Amino acid sequence: MADAFSIIAVGLVCFTTIAVGALGLRLSRRTSDFYVAGRTVSPRLNASAISGEYLSAASFLGVAGLIYDQGVDLLWLPVGYTLGYLVLLVMVAAPMRRSGAYTLPDFAEARLGSVLVRRLAAVLVVAIGWMYLVPQFQGASLALQLVTGAPQWVGSLVVAVVVAIAVGAGGMRSITFVQAMQYWIKLTCLAVPAFVLIALWMRSGGGAPAVSQAWSQPFVADSPDDHPFYRTASMMLALCLGTMGLPHVLVRYYTNPDGVAARRTTVSVVALLGVFYLLPPVYAVLGRLHLPSLPPGVRSDTIVIQLPARVVDGLGADLLTAMLAGGAFAALLSTASGLAMSVTGVLHQEFLRPRLSRLTGGDAFGFGGFRVAAVAAVAVPFIVARFVEQIGIATTVGFAFSLAAATFAPLLILGVWWRRLSRAGAVAGLVVGALAATSAAVTTYAAGPLDGWAGALLANPAAWCTPLAFATAIIVSLATPATIPRDTARLMVRLHTPEKVHLARSRLTD
Repeated sequence: MADAFSIIAVGLVCFTTIAVGALGLRLSRRTSDFYVAGRTVSPRLNASAISGEYLSAASFLGVAGLIYDQGVDLLWLPVGYTLGYLVLLVMVAAPMRRSGAYTLPDFAEARLGSVLVRRLAAVLVVAIGWMYLVPQFQGASLALQLVTGAPQWVGSLVVAVVVAIAVGAGGMRSITFVQAMQYWIKLTCLAVPAFVLIALWMRSGGGAPAVSQAWSQPFVADSPDDHPFYRTASMMLALCLGTMGLPHVLVRYYTNPDGVAARRTTVSVVALLGVFYLLPPVYAVLGRLHLPSLPPGVRSDTIVIQLPARVVDGLGADLLTAMLAGGAFAALLSTASGLAMSVTGVLHQEFLRPRLSRLTGGDAFGFGGFRVAAVAAVAVPFIVARFVEQIGIATTVGFAFSLAAATFAPLLILGVWWRRLSRAGAVAGLVVGALAATSAAVTTYAAGPLDGWAGALLANPAAWCTPLAFATAIIVSLATPATIPRDTARLMVRLHTPEKVHLARSRLTD
């Protein structure tokens, strides 16, 4: 019976995603509809959509699992996820909207006038998007296998197919409606079981879990080689600066009609994320109470879905588990949709469209190039997910944040606020940051978690990769002033002048 309810819940989420995505097909007619939803999305709708795509499998399943494993040190994770939007609001939200770009590579070329910088940015968007998509597929496999016993590949295949259909149907306009709806689905599906479990805990007289001192007190290590303070600080830096470098997040600000709407969107996002992130710690603490230890081979990522069956009997447990399974799939689908949309846009604009245009002798947009790119955007990470060892959903997502913080954060912050950024400096910063963060991730995957400072530095590289990338970009820019674009001053004025002023000026000119 539990399997039947869970399958129905997952099926309803998938069907609703496709149905709402099909609505976007009726509304998407122009190129801007596919890429930026015609730049007509209201702040409230956009805030729900951003929250929907940002709250991934790492948020729904992984955060509770990490807090369950490592204790109060990981309570900073929800804070960091939310704080990243404050940094984004202060540093780049409105200027990026004023840039007029569709994608991060568009902004890189507009700011620096370099095709090479654009190509590097395009490769990084695809790399970060695919790195972030892999744990979404792994989370789908884990969730569906846990509640139904299906083979691991089934869950990831369902997500891949549904996402490819939703993205290919109507592009950004479809995905906006899908993700806004899915935020409220996942919030409801996580909140209702949490309140039920809390009510049952209070009814039973309360009680606290028996945990170690390292679990219940901050920055207390299980061993002297663990370095919890560094790990926490590095992860916070990755979340704060990596958020602005996530391609599926930043592209959302191009869908607002103006910079004021972009700022209002961010304020709403912080409120919506704050409400959601109150819940994963609840599951972690209740998990420690009802599941003080996990059987060998069982991952902590499963705590959220396992918990109802440990507390409630019969139909109640089946219904609560089905809600959590449906919410988990909503989280997976919404994030995977946003990632696939950003990767699809770059694959189509940078790689497929130019080649198809040469083959057809005209604009390739109407020849299905966008939909071919949508299939490629989900096919590659789906295949990779089948071969990459599952080391933890939130851990894998952490590497994506670290890569974004070490590459796009320097490019965006310096590009928006520093006139002296040169083409050579931007290239050097991107390359050094990408190589450093990627090397740390590959070494951790290949060698497994290491002890001591080596393990801490490689598993949490943002604290040294990001300053290294900033320093490289600044030093090389100062050494190569000849490669500073000539129209930098004009573009900086455009980035920092309110759009109402630009509009008034254009009316006077006309």
